[in-house]
Amino acid sequence: MTRIVIADDHAVVRKGLRLILADAEGIEIAGEAASADELLTFLRSGRADAVILDLVLGERDGIEVLKHIRSEFPAMPVLMISMHAEEIFAIRALRAGADGYIQKSAPPETLLDAVRRVAAHGTYLSPAIAGRLKVSLARGEGSALPHERLSDREFEIFRLLGSGKSVTEIARTLNLSVKTVSTHRTHILAKTGFATNAEIVDYVTLNGLR
Repeated sequence: MTRIVIADDHAVVRKGLRLILADAEGIEIAGEAASADELLTFLRSGRADAVILDLVLGERDGIEVLKHIRSEFPAMPVLMISMHAEEIFAIRALRAGADGYIQKSAPPETLLDAVRRVAAHGTYLSPAIAGRLKVSLARGEGSALPHERLSDREFEIFRLLGSGKSVTEIARTLNLSVKTVSTHRTHILAKTGFATNAEIVDYVTLNGLR
């Protein structure tokens, strides 16, 4: 029996995932977590064999939570789940150590397949994202899309800038200094080629990165 912990900050999503997986042979829902702290506490209890992790977990970025899991539980299978299109976030999640990525809009049978593969220490990739990953690796970083050139922290700040937040607001949200966020913004502008926050807002909105 594979024990799964569901980490999502929306109760309705956790309930939906639980219902889908409830009757699946060989799978047991060991628990739920609505925050990163709850998830890490649960994992430290040793009661989970795999994790279904939302891309955004409360105020924490799921990629950052994933990195924490990888540092403390390197062998823990993690399936990332998100409302965002896989062509935007899947490659970033996989590079950060996820074993799979699936959209919340996927059919229940696809979710079950993804959970089983990841729980068995395999990898789940849709045919579309597998092809995209192959192309991404082949073309190299130099020809990547603007947001794909950013580090995970830069990407997190990029999305917040794109939602209209100021440097001060972002610093408060991420518990960073204003100077640190300003430095990241400078690097973001250099890597993406954008000149203003308004250009970032337009790009983020157009590409559904919020």
